[in-house]
Amino acid sequence: MELRGQGEGGAVEKIELQLLLEAIYLRYGYDFRGYAMESISRRLTQFLADRQLPGFLDVAGRVLRDPEFFHGLAPYFSVSVTSLFRDPFFYAGLAKVVLPRLRSWPHVKIWHAGCATGEEVYSHAILLREAGLHQRATLYATDISQPALETAKAGIYSLEVIRKGTLNYQAAGGQAALSDYYHARYQAAIMDPELRRRMTFARHNLAMDTSFGEMQVIVCRNVLIYFSEDLQNQVLELFWESLDHGGILCLGDKESLTFTSVADRFEVLDEQARIYKKTVPRSAP
Repeated sequence: MELRGQGEGGAVEKIELQLLLEAIYLRYGYDFRGYAMESISRRLTQFLADRQLPGFLDVAGRVLRDPEFFHGLAPYFSVSVTSLFRDPFFYAGLAKVVLPRLRSWPHVKIWHAGCATGEEVYSHAILLREAGLHQRATLYATDISQPALETAKAGIYSLEVIRKGTLNYQAAGGQAALSDYYHARYQAAIMDPELRRRMTFARHNLAMDTSFGEMQVIVCRNVLIYFSEDLQNQVLELFWESLDHGGILCLGDKESLTFTSVADRFEVLDEQARIYKKTVPRSAP
């Protein structure tokens, strides 16, 4: 049931979807009202099909009365498109322009916002270990989806995920063998527990929640593309406030700071990898 762009039917469906998002906000405090409507419509249409429900108003009624039903719906708002060393050019950019800058901080705090099932957090941790920075780094990995966070915290992935990750790791210029960082068993692989010891996992809603304090690096890749322009700017303002002066912001390859509210407060470090450095301190107007 895609939202139709024209006619009375499309207008009614749009109102029903807005009522559902309002019900979720009022009942549970999760604000999805600023998400791009076409994207939300596609994902919730899939939920209707999976649960064999006729429409958005039926979902709204269940959401208001059944918290367990809502927890089954919530993961549909989170797009878990990720892999180990996804976009090798990004990790090559991290190694080249970001890791050397982190040596000037005695302790490094890194926030992966919208971490999904965690593959990219582990990828980042591997780069930190290879650069000799892992022991003085803390990685905060957050997502709105609790099931995704549980997968990330467990650090257990299929061998197919590992196979693709190995190719990406090599393309990114990895210094060792990816097999040095996991243990394979029974058609799956578990990431090295030493990598997980520097990670903190937590549920977080970018549309409503605050940051975890002053960060040296924030990674939020291909999440903002699902937000409306207003919500994109709201989240970018949150990231700007959360970054130390000179801190690094990493976005996805389909995202950019151009034409955003924070465009003049960052310097481009790597255009292809979408890596930016904060140049304006918090005290600036």
